[in-house]
This record gives sequence, structure tokens and C-alpha cells, in this order.
Amino acid sequence: MPKSYDFAGLDATAQAELVRKKKVKPIELVEFAIARIERLNPKINAVITKMFEEARANARRKIPDGPFKGVPFLLKDLIAEYKGARFAEGTAFSEEYVSPQDTELVARYKRAGLIVLGKTNAPELGILATTEPRRFGASHNPWDLDRTTGGSSGGSAAAVASRMVPMAHGNDGGGSIRIPASCCGIFGLKPTRGRITLAPYYGDFMNGLVCEHGLTISVRDSAALLDATSGPGIGDPYFAPPPKRPFLLEVGAKTGKLRIGLVLDAPTGAAVHPDCVKAAEETAKLCKSLGHRIEQVKLQVDGQAATGAFLTVWAASFAWEVEMMTRKYGRQPTPDQFEPLTWAIRELGLKSSAVDYILAVQSLQKLTREVTAQVEKFDVVLTPTLAEPPVKLGTFDAPKENPLLGFLRTASFAPFTPFCNITGQPAMSVPLYWTREGLPIGSHFIARYGDEATLFRLAAQLEKARPWADRIPPIIE
Repeated sequence: MPKSYDFAGLDATAQAELVRKKKVKPIELVEFAIARIERLNPKINAVITKMFEEARANARRKIPDGPFKGVPFLLKDLIAEYKGARFAEGTAFSEEYVSPQDTELVARYKRAGLIVLGKTNAPELGILATTEPRRFGASHNPWDLDRTTGGSSGGSAAAVASRMVPMAHGNDGGGSIRIPASCCGIFGLKPTRGRITLAPYYGDFMNGLVCEHGLTISVRDSAALLDATSGPGIGDPYFAPPPKRPFLLEVGAKTGKLRIGLVLDAPTGAAVHPDCVKAAEETAKLCKSLGHRIEQVKLQVDGQAATGAFLTVWAASFAWEVEMMTRKYGRQPTPDQFEPLTWAIRELGLKSSAVDYILAVQSLQKLTREVTAQVEKFDVVLTPTLAEPPVKLGTFDAPKENPLLGFLRTASFAPFTPFCNITGQPAMSVPLYWTREGLPIGSHFIARYGDEATLFRLAAQLEKARPWADRIPPIIE
């Protein structure tokens, strides 16, 4: 293979195939990815912890013969822990804490043959839908460096969009995979609740709102990655129903004629930007041209009650998370070690009683029944991923006297994605539309609980009809 070969044009599956056929060595892929990170990261700030020497050593060792043998990979610096690496969670309170062991998901990544090059940027504790932590600074969107990458998996999304690596880890508690996928013009799927274990530290996270997966260039990479990592861990409190066959076999399989519900109005009543409405409408037209049936529907949801219950669970969960960190680090937190928003949400959570929390959980469970009953007749539901195109960095800043305004601004930016975290349904953001200014806008598809198969079949069909892999951000041209 010529040394000038551009691996950036290949997805993870194609890179692994080169290794399998002995056309390249894993160290070549690793060195290429490191060089791209070194060149592009000063502008983008996607990677905040470099693990290059360990990656080089791992590339020269015997690598497990998994589906992604020798492929470079990045970990989001939240939830997933890598033994011996800094685990910061975007906050100064963590100082230079080093993980004592791999989480089960990281162990599965290693068994799949992936080589971790480092950790990606995330907002403090993953609170916001933008990646601008005070400790590490803002990540910049490769399509426009003045705009957000989305959050909370914004560093991972920017790294994949700029082709530093072909795919990267992410997690999603209110849209944190799908939001940055939309902002950065890549593919992002949130699996069904319980699809991927959170072992060994958690049975579930935020009462089941949070799940793990990744951000990818291609649909097939997402499916193969889910095959390699899904399934329960020992002692999990619950897990998703097993798929009938590997997810990778759904890529390219016939979709049949799907009944698709089109939702253009935000269930919370938030205003939706005309470009985001147009993106969803254009996607609906594409689906119709592929033989699917489109029916516009408006969800009847008490948006105010949903937002209130969601905030109660989130606030209680962040109060719990800070307390968990306090016990882990053996020291007490102080306001100066956290961003004002994080501290305010913690304080809000501490004021909630156990009864308040259970009532909020009950409200979200009731909402799940109401929403799923309204869309049960559809195979999938299509919405805009976001209510706005990627906004300017600094949009979520708030005055010190009212730090919660940043969180409320997130609610108007991303009113569609949290509902799937509430219901547990799988959902994906597919990059099918770019504005006249060259900004990507994702189309958001939601399937029935446990039915990632339909999403992968449809996504592959859309990817073939309107390919996106060759759309390259200006920063790397």
C-alpha cells in the first residue's frame, strides 16, 4: 500500500478489511490517525487526552481478531473508563483522576480490535447540548469553527466529521449522540434502553435515560459496532430484547413499504427553524420516492409536564453524580470546582425529595405510554433532529445570577430527542440535508422499542439513495 494512501476516505469496516487482507498494518492506520489529530485538533479541540504511545504499543502487539482489528478509535470522556487513562468528565473537580479498570464497554471495544488513541471533549458531566466545558475549552464544528459541535458527544462527533478517526464512542441521555451527529453531518444512533451494558459501575444511569453507543461515518459501521458491544452484563437489572439476527445483516436488507409518521411540530411547543422543517420535509419526500407511506401527525403531549419531570430526574441524578464523585475522590466539592450551571442543577437536585423523584419517574412512565400509543401504528416516526441548525458557540452561556438559563436554552434547541430517552426507543440522526450556508441538519427517525433492525435497514437505503460520506467539512479539504 503506498504511504500516501488516504485512509480518511475509508470507514472503519474498510480499514479493518485492509488489515485483514494484510494490505496495511495496524500501526500504519494508527500513525495516520495520530497525524490527522495533531494537524486538525488545534483548530477543532476534539481530543483532550492523548494516548498515542499506548496506542502505538497496542498496534504492535497481538490484536484480538475482532471485526475492527487495528482500527483507530476515540473514547468520549464520560461513563466509559479506560484503565490507566485520565477520566476527567469535563470538570475541574476530577483533577487528574486515573481509571483503575476498564468498564465493560471498553473491554468489548478492545475485544473488537479497536485501538484507542485518546479521549474526546464533552461538556461538564454531559449537562448541555453543546461542548464548551470551562476546563478544556470549546470544541469547534468542522463545518464552521464558530459554531457548536452539539453535545454532549461533541468532541467525538467533531473527530469523526473531520475524519480524525472513522468512528468514536458516545453516549446519550437526552440526545447526546444524535444532537452532535446532526450538527456535524454524520450518522448517530441511540440504541434501545438496556441494549449495551453499563457494567461494572451502573445498573442503569439516570433511571434509564442514558445509553451507550457511537458516532460513525457509515451505517454499516454503526451496525457492526452495535453487534460487537451489545448484550447484558452480569447482574444487569434489565436488558433489551435480543435481535433476531446480527444488526449488520440488516444493512442492505429490504425495508418493505414502511408507514412513516412525520412530526414537524416540537412536542414541547418550541419554535422550529424553517431550515429544520425543510430538512425533515425533504427527507419525507425522499422516503416517499423510495416507496414508503408518509402521514403527517401532531403529538398530543403536555410539554410543560414532560420538561418538569425530566428536569427533576436530571437534577437528582446530577446531585447523585457529584456525591458519587465525592466518595470516589475522598474530598468535598466546592462551587469553584464546578461550572455555575452544574452547581445550580446539583443544588436543585438536593432540594428534591425522594417522593418528588418517584413522582417525576411516574410522570415520565405515563408519558411513555401516551406517546407510544399515539405512534404505535407507524413503523417509524420522522422528526427534525434539532429545532435549529448548529448555533454559534456561546449561545448557551448564562448570567451568573441565573445559570439555569443555559439548560433552558438547550430545551428549545433540542426538543425532539429527549422523548426517546424517556420512552427507551431506539432513534437515529441521519445526515441528509445541508443548508445554503453549508451547515448540516440531521433527520431524526424513531422506531419501536427493540427495533433497531428497521432503523438500520432504512438508514442503509437512505445512505444509498443520498450518500453523505463524500461530503467533507471545509477545514480538511
